[in-house]
Amino acid sequence: MLFQVEMIVNIPLDLDKAEADRLKAAEKARFQELQRSGVWRHIWRVVGQYANLSIFDVENNAALHDILMSLPLYPFMDIKVVALCRHPSSAHEDDR
Repeated sequence: MLFQVEMIVNIPLDLDKAEADRLKAAEKARFQELQRSGVWRHIWRVVGQYANLSIFDVENNAALHDILMSLPLYPFMDIKVVALCRHPSSAHEDDR
């Protein structure tokens, strides 16, 4: 199943810088692991925000929920999820 996920990150300004840097590095490592596995298919920055718009390809809603909760920055995220399906007028035969 494909999902569009918007993540807005709100790290508290008073969070220790070393801890914030550690979390950001862990987040990047987790993202790259999920991207290599094909689960996190696409990611785009949202201009002017500490946010991204991503496409996930997972088995079901529960799998997406578990993945999002596993992200190191999850406690500091506002997340919006939209389930996607193929449009019948698409010129492509796949979900690229």
